[in-house]
Amino acid sequence: MILKRVGILGGVRIPFCRNNTAYADVGNFGMAVKTLGSLVERFGLHGLELGEVAYGAVIKHASDWNLAREATLSSGLAPTTPGITTARACGTSLDNAIIIANKISAGQIEVGIAGGSDTTSDVPIVYSKPLQQRLLAMNRAKAPLEKVETAVKGFSLSELKPSFPGVAEPRTGKSMGDHCELMAREWNIGREEQDRLALASHQKLAAAYARGFFKDLVVPFRGVDRDNVLRPDTTLEKLAALKPAFDKTSGHGTLTAGNSSALSDGSAAVLLASDEWAAARGLKAQAYLTHARVAAVDFVHGEGLLMAPTIAVPRMLAEAGLTLQDFDFYEIHEAFAAQVLCTLRAWESADYCRNRLGLDKPLGSIDPAKMNVNGSSLAAGHPFAATGARLVATLAKLLEDKGSGRGLISICTAGGMGVTAILERP
Repeated sequence: MILKRVGILGGVRIPFCRNNTAYADVGNFGMAVKTLGSLVERFGLHGLELGEVAYGAVIKHASDWNLAREATLSSGLAPTTPGITTARACGTSLDNAIIIANKISAGQIEVGIAGGSDTTSDVPIVYSKPLQQRLLAMNRAKAPLEKVETAVKGFSLSELKPSFPGVAEPRTGKSMGDHCELMAREWNIGREEQDRLALASHQKLAAAYARGFFKDLVVPFRGVDRDNVLRPDTTLEKLAALKPAFDKTSGHGTLTAGNSSALSDGSAAVLLASDEWAAARGLKAQAYLTHARVAAVDFVHGEGLLMAPTIAVPRMLAEAGLTLQDFDFYEIHEAFAAQVLCTLRAWESADYCRNRLGLDKPLGSIDPAKMNVNGSSLAAGHPFAATGARLVATLAKLLEDKGSGRGLISICTAGGMGVTAILERP
């Protein structure tokens, strides 16, 4: 096996938008084409054949069965560029970066694109099972009279009731927010500290836009030039006035619309390549993807649904020979403020690190000034499959601007999984 360094040459995304706003009628394909086309334009990839485009979506229609390939064909890349569509909930596009990196490292390809697109505006609405069966039977019928008889025999208006995509975990019936409420109680995460983390995310993202950090990362689309979830004028008082969004009856709910990531539409992509390919094109890596790890927890039997990154990170650190403090930047996906705070508290807990992680001492704390320095999902929004590529592109640019250093990415996902990675710039 040939092992090569895998460089992140850069990334782009469209502004993330609250669902049912600017991108309500665009869909995954339109957002993916805009993002891939912008990446092609930025790096002069018109007509080039790349080794692979790995693109994902979580909420998608049956017609999106190979979103990556179809978007690639409309992107300006050579039509001989393959595409693969993936999904691992919120970790999808970080997973895609890992897929592309592994292929480059193994010498199978020299260059590829990783990304994702997601919408909660254009969701698939499914017919009821009885109506599906009726329509299929009508399609099989040969004679017109037989089709009519099949259509009306035993028909009930209840068959017309549509089915919408569920937000609950199939194994528990609880939403991600419901599960995170349980985590917040287990780890004694209060409402005020959640609101403070959310406020900081908005303030940091607004400041990053103001100083021009995103000028080459975010491309305007549909008349929008920055994330429209962002509320630079929000305050702790405004956040404190919001009512619980999930636990609305017990009087103990702490998760609100303000300290939980908003349902969003958006797309993001990053370009990865070997040093040889980049040099031949006159390009340089912003950073290198050096380590990655995924993990899962048994949330059905009591573990916190979004705690898998607490397990993936120490395993990755052990493999890399690093400690939790050996990083200049931490990009921790803010699915919920409570999730981030639970993760940090778990790494500081001697009991958790000993009994669940098998460590002889806690991983310890991190410097909060190094975490999500340009804001994150609470302020930017969270189109599920796009968040990982947003984090990779953001962190790679941070490391390039610094000139050297190391960054950690941690993403929790639905289904009780976590996807993590390390980026480095020598």
